[in-house]
Amino acid sequence: MTDPATLTDLFYTAVARDKPTHLQYKPPAASWKGLSSAEFRLAVEQLSEGLVDLGVQPGDKVAILSENCPEWAIVDFAVLAAQAVDAPIYPTLTAAQVAYILNDSEAKVAVVSNAAQAQKLAGIRDQVPGLQHVIAIQEQGHFPAGTLAFAEVRARGRELLEADPDKVRRRAGGNTPDALATLIYTSGTTGDPKGVMLTHDNLVSNVVASLKAFPVFGPDDTALSFLPLCHSFERMAGHYLMLHAGAAIAYAESVEKVADNMREVRPTVMCSVPRLYEKIHARILEKVAGDPPLRQKIFHGALAVGRRGFACRTAGERPGPLLKLQLALADALVFGKIKARTGGRLKLFVSGGAPLAREIAEFFGAVGLLVCEGYGLTETSPVISVNRPDRIRPGTVGPPIERVEVKIAEDGEILTRGPHVMKGYFKKPEATAEAIDPEGWFHTGDVGFLDDDGHLVITDRKKDLIVTSGGKNIAPQPIENAIKTHALIGEVVMVGNRRNFPAALVVPAFENLEKWAAQNGGARPASREELIARPEVVALYEGVIEERTRHLASFEKIKKIALVAQEFSVASGELTPTLKVKRRVVEEKFKPVIDRLYA
Repeated sequence: MTDPATLTDLFYTAVARDKPTHLQYKPPAASWKGLSSAEFRLAVEQLSEGLVDLGVQPGDKVAILSENCPEWAIVDFAVLAAQAVDAPIYPTLTAAQVAYILNDSEAKVAVVSNAAQAQKLAGIRDQVPGLQHVIAIQEQGHFPAGTLAFAEVRARGRELLEADPDKVRRRAGGNTPDALATLIYTSGTTGDPKGVMLTHDNLVSNVVASLKAFPVFGPDDTALSFLPLCHSFERMAGHYLMLHAGAAIAYAESVEKVADNMREVRPTVMCSVPRLYEKIHARILEKVAGDPPLRQKIFHGALAVGRRGFACRTAGERPGPLLKLQLALADALVFGKIKARTGGRLKLFVSGGAPLAREIAEFFGAVGLLVCEGYGLTETSPVISVNRPDRIRPGTVGPPIERVEVKIAEDGEILTRGPHVMKGYFKKPEATAEAIDPEGWFHTGDVGFLDDDGHLVITDRKKDLIVTSGGKNIAPQPIENAIKTHALIGEVVMVGNRRNFPAALVVPAFENLEKWAAQNGGARPASREELIARPEVVALYEGVIEERTRHLASFEKIKKIALVAQEFSVASGELTPTLKVKRRVVEEKFKPVIDRLYA
């Protein structure tokens, strides 16, 4: 099969497989339903023609503000078939954040999932003068005046195509590999998100190279999609790559329903961020801890055997006859039950978006559920490197994929070059020039090295950007700056990299806090430690944080705080000579305090 040149080539090749069930979804209070390849193609073409009838021209931007569903995939390819550009937006973002992206992307049309999202746009419509149409996928609920129904736009496209059914395919054929396909907005350290410009070739080259790294995927596979399709990892690996492989895609009802959906759909592959693996790991250990002593002994014995078997696999060795027998017994007694909770057909998990703890990867490998960790960024479409099923090395993010170059700069920063590197940041030439040097090397902001076998190891982050274990990017400085303007705040440092939520260390402005305590009838404290331990003081600061971060998206909000009695200074090492916080120094110095926040 010839490799596709554009994403629309990829789409038409995928639907030509004529699968009876290509996309699956589960409506509320109903059983799973499916769309065939023919229905998928028809929906895309009808919607695409309907969008063109609304005035969408080549190069125009169409925003997608929706949870994962078949319609998300339909809108994506309908926009691309119109030679237009889509700009996905997380449905969890606030109205102000959505307004910024709509304006910055110059979106002409926005497709929303439901009435709540339509109402969100209605509240900011006067702030987004370039937005001409809002189309709603669902029909239930109260919609603002002027909202168009998804079915209505499709119906108009269907009428227009009756006279010329091949019109959309011909138009889609006008796409070129270097044409802009999407704008994916990612948080920057300045606070304002930047639109990453990815071309058809950026994404197609990444799909083709990634699939070569996973030749085990094919038409008999079913992928369960639950990471947001706004996320570049799910967009490429769980959407385009699965379609190119010929796999069917099932859309999870929600994050909360993933465990149930795995048992129902029985997927063979899943892409996820580390948070899912952490949760599964915690649930298994929690259940084992409540089992009778004999069962616990059997579990831990089986796990020890599994670890030996996984060690053989990572070393490229075959287990001996005795270990084979022990592994079969462990699988029958313990591991088979764990696998059954994933549906019993899973070939492997793919992990990305944030670093995966080595102990988690080794635990899953021991129980026979392989997790292949990879690495990349939105700006690199996104995959740079990934562990192969037959070349897995826990603690690394695998070797670079085909056509992707990686080198380590003198300061240890990971640089990459190839067809996967973005076209640039939309309307931000200075930021683009800062990220991509004249020789075409993209500067990742991560520090690491290539081991003797060519596997990439990430050791640190050069940037201050926080990436939670759920794969969410958070720019801490603007949030910290908003909090620090309060009279009771001396210093605040957000933490949460590789953790499942953001937290913060807060140094009070002690002079003002002591005044507050005296005015509120508190006895004079014996020490600052005693003062910050008082429940009313903790509640006071929690209120300040809540008040100053009310405008943030839920994933950006600080969930827990720890008050610190020690003021930061240059002398004690937490501040630079220009009084900037040395984030890593603070995190190392207060590690026990931070660990207790996540206990």
